[in-house]
Amino acid sequence: MAERSTRKVRTGVVLSDARDKTVTVEITMAVRHPKYAKTMQRRRRLQAHDEQNDARIGDTVRVAETRPLSKTKHWRVVEIVERAR
Repeated sequence: MAERSTRKVRTGVVLSDARDKTVTVEITMAVRHPKYAKTMQRRRRLQAHDEQNDARIGDTVRVAETRPLSKTKHWRVVEIVERAR
């Protein structure tokens, strides 16, 4: 029996919840500059599937990689880590 590879899991902040069952999540990564070794922040925006429409703007959510759900959606919301105040 072939094992399935582990899927990527990321934590980010919801920027938009305007669409039905879709949220825009911004992920911030700290990377080292290859030449100068300074730590820089890189940001990536991705679309995530939110089945129950629970996530709101400002919430911190955990998203996991999944099969393509549409042209731009390849992630799904696993859990809401922290609610926005």
